[in-house]
Amino acid sequence: MKQVDDPKTDQNAIDLATSFLDLLRSRRSVREFSDRPVPQEVIETLIATAGTAPSGANKQPWRFVAVQDTELKRRIRVAAEVEETKLYETRANEAWLKDLARLGTNARKPFLEEAPWLVVVFKLTRDDEPNRETDQVYYVNESVGIAIGLFLAAAHVAGLSTLTHTPSPMKFLGELLERPAHERAYMLIPVGYPAKDAMSPDIKRKPLDRIMALDAGRVPNASDPTRSLPSSTAPSS
Repeated sequence: MKQVDDPKTDQNAIDLATSFLDLLRSRRSVREFSDRPVPQEVIETLIATAGTAPSGANKQPWRFVAVQDTELKRRIRVAAEVEETKLYETRANEAWLKDLARLGTNARKPFLEEAPWLVVVFKLTRDDEPNRETDQVYYVNESVGIAIGLFLAAAHVAGLSTLTHTPSPMKFLGELLERPAHERAYMLIPVGYPAKDAMSPDIKRKPLDRIMALDAGRVPNASDPTRSLPSSTAPSS
């Protein structure tokens, strides 16, 4: 066991949390990437950051496969667009397509070739560490989701842009990347610098009182309705 570091003062905690919020509020998903290279060391550091995530029984049931090979990225794009075409033409219902239309997406995925890196995240259906006591894994989806969240935040802190892409089904990723059967593709994340003319949808985040309840359903500032709440949306410039 290791002793936990002493906590910061309350004011330090507020200041640090606010500073992190200010930084993360400018994060946006990007679909247009520059061809500017990103050093492998940066990707390694982002994945190491993701690896700090908590996981069920500390099994760390994730594998991050970083792809930079041009031909391999092209093959991934071709296979992804096959599945995406099926989604837009037959799989998605009218409501789903209407929601997607607001974001301007379609079956074409050029970013899968344009981004200098594709990071493919796999979830492990069994523990494959050599010195494991058992091969069981627990709360896999929750654990991998947390790790991806840390990855995305770390990429933004590093000045990089990302996109969470989930072509479905994703079995082709395991086949193209020659992963074993117990690794299941979970998410495909292009990573790089945004293109000079990259655009992002002008989206708004829900206010805090729509995503947080205090105790048995009270709004966070119930005791002082005049107190302004922090916002997930950056203030207008």
